[in-house]
Amino acid sequence: MARIFFSMSGEGRGHATRARSLVEQLLRDGHEIRLFCPGDAYDLLAPVYADGPVRVDRIPGLVFHYSASKRLDTVRTVIGAAKYILGMPALMRRLGGVFRSRRPDLVVTDFEPSLPRTAKRHGVPFISVNHQHFLLANDLSSLPWRLRLHAWIMSLVVRRYYSGQAATVISQFYFPPVKPRWKARTTQAGVLMRPEILGATPATGDHIVVYVRKFASANLMRALAGCGREVRIYGLGKRDDSDNLRFREIDDSGFLRDLASAQALVCTAGNQLVGEALFLGKPVFAMPEPGNHEQYINAHYLAESGAGEWADLEFVTPAQLRRFLDRLDDYRGRIDTARMNGNDAALKVIRDFLAKT
Repeated sequence: MARIFFSMSGEGRGHATRARSLVEQLLRDGHEIRLFCPGDAYDLLAPVYADGPVRVDRIPGLVFHYSASKRLDTVRTVIGAAKYILGMPALMRRLGGVFRSRRPDLVVTDFEPSLPRTAKRHGVPFISVNHQHFLLANDLSSLPWRLRLHAWIMSLVVRRYYSGQAATVISQFYFPPVKPRWKARTTQAGVLMRPEILGATPATGDHIVVYVRKFASANLMRALAGCGREVRIYGLGKRDDSDNLRFREIDDSGFLRDLASAQALVCTAGNQLVGEALFLGKPVFAMPEPGNHEQYINAHYLAESGAGEWADLEFVTPAQLRRFLDRLDDYRGRIDTARMNGNDAALKVIRDFLAKT
């Protein structure tokens, strides 16, 4: 069996969730797995595998910083990125020592640059499994011109992360065409589903679920208060309940139970969570975080698919939310739940590669 090193970005929970969905199956295949995780990814995965067969190493990573007004702080984020880049040679020397002592047969990375660069230096093949490579591989001509411009700018960053992967797997809940020059080496998978999502039994209750990261605008809170349904809110911490609003601490099992039985999900426009909700048959009202252009692109394709709607997080109105809730049956009818699960497609790429080596 193969020895596989796996790294991922540490910002948010989506990267770690994708990694876990693959790691669990690769372990069943008998492979030896070692994870290299920054930030949130380490915090999520280290406890999961504390007493198990997977070693989890903490490494530095890129972090998004937010201002007091809850907008993406571009200056602090760029400064942090510069510090990370300056420290990358030392990080790669450290990882090089691990490669020499425990040489892997394959590296898999979810948008983390140091491990695949180290793999390339040591002649170890690597496979890229992430969402962000859609910026390079997909034909995004259906986007409004402003989003196309932002997509092109972001693609320059993605291109600089790493290159030379043996294969590229794009985890996404929407499926724009793949550019001709990428077709031979790119697999469009759905979203990678963790075991808990695959094992959930969807139902349709009387509540909606809300997930936001760290903050919610006053406009959003007014819209939720006036939506005429029980609202279960995650991401703002535990607060006193108010009328129809129920505040919940972040808890994976509790969140999943609430999501599986919800009428719909209201959330920021991250690819992973939106895809999980759609897999469970839940229409999504997405709200891109201010300044996060990738989320605006996700939101555009969500609306284009007919499976949901979107509005600006800071300026959402009660009328917009009520209009979404009034059309839930229409949205549900447009969700292709079967296509949302990308696990088999991603695993096939990895297994096929290992079978050839």
